Amino acid sequence: MNILLIGSGGREHAIAIALAKSPLLETLFAAPGNPGMEGLARFVSLDVADHQAVAAFCKENRVDLVVVGPEAPLVAGLVDDLTAAGIRAFGPSKAAARLEGSKSFTKAFCARHAIPTAAYACFTDAASASAYVRAKGAPIVIKADGLAAGKGVTVAMSLAEAEAAIETLFSSGLGESGIVIEEFLEGEEVSFFALCDGTHAVSFASAQDHKRVGEGESGPNTGGMGAYSPAPVMDAQMSERVMREIITPTLHGMAAAGAPFKGVLFAGLMICAEGPKLIEYNVRFGDPETQAILPRLEEDLLPLMLACADGCLLERPARLSPLTTLTVVLAAKGYPGAPLRGSEILGLEEAEAMPFVAITHAGTKRDGQRLIADGGRVLNVTAAGADVTEARARAYAAIAMIDWPGGFYRRDIGWRALKFALKSV
Repeated sequence: MNILLIGSGGREHAIAIALAKSPLLETLFAAPGNPGMEGLARFVSLDVADHQAVAAFCKENRVDLVVVGPEAPLVAGLVDDLTAAGIRAFGPSKAAARLEGSKSFTKAFCARHAIPTAAYACFTDAASASAYVRAKGAPIVIKADGLAAGKGVTVAMSLAEAEAAIETLFSSGLGESGIVIEEFLEGEEVSFFALCDGTHAVSFASAQDHKRVGEGESGPNTGGMGAYSPAPVMDAQMSERVMREIITPTLHGMAAAGAPFKGVLFAGLMICAEGPKLIEYNVRFGDPETQAILPRLEEDLLPLMLACADGCLLERPARLSPLTTLTVVLAAKGYPGAPLRGSEILGLEEAEAMPFVAITHAGTKRDGQRLIADGGRVLNVTAAGADVTEARARAYAAIAMIDWPGGFYRRDIGWRALKFALKSV
């Protein structure tokens, strides 16, 4: 089969590695891909915003399935236009992608279908939003209603921080479609993934992400500085509860609304004292969670994606390794602000040669024979082990082999799992 993979980040590199293992695969095209995918995929130059051009490429190259990595093309309706052209795609329709594209849509959807989530209010101007947070007090959560590439959320621990976040969202344009203000939830934050075919959903995997740029969960939110899988708090009982209380009602609600959800549904959860509550939906694989999850997959990813697209998903969870995997993000200095670009990266071959280690590229490019940084989050180092302690030791040992003075990383990835393990003893 010929597959077209849309995207260029670490998530897409991890997907490319998984797809390349499939005996069903003939040619993997990547648009645009990244240097880490060299040898896995044939790179193509496509304007993903030009849906007709993407469809034409698929027809010319006999593409059997398009795998859409990032959220923006899904929210823009790429899957709808491919489907109309008779081309299969892994991902939801534009109507179903509203679960990520609009937080106000999602909050109203949860209210209609009794899906547990934080109390909230929506605003389209800074004055009303600021008056609301002064009435509610802090801590409180401020979110851009639309897509914000992982940078539209502030967990404000003070009123001053909340009001500054409101002002920033509206002045920067991220609040153009409004903002959502939510109550602060306490508990363990978890990323939970389910595969969906429009009518059925099956659990895929869990992970825990590290959003703050600094160690000890300090500093501003980022797209994610590391992750590990599985999340210790997600035992079989909690996973079943999440499927029953959140995933299944979501699938049924979207189908009833005429927007059946196909693809992977990523539920960002807070496991509170009273049970799981939804923080947000994403309508695609997470980044960097995917880099941690996919190395655990013990079956062919391609038939699972085809089954989601074709509406014939088997009603069983995906088969995953019992090993723990842990991913550390290496970011360019300056991130999550303006990252330093152009610094050379050396030592990847030695790091990749270490057992149980995989490296995925997220923001690199070639300058002749040199590999240089060309983004905020630049590399992901993933390692597997019998537990989080072993996986973490392997990941950091691999990082020590990488020569990149222009980058930085958190040295405490996995601390939640270690803390959970100590509590369980």
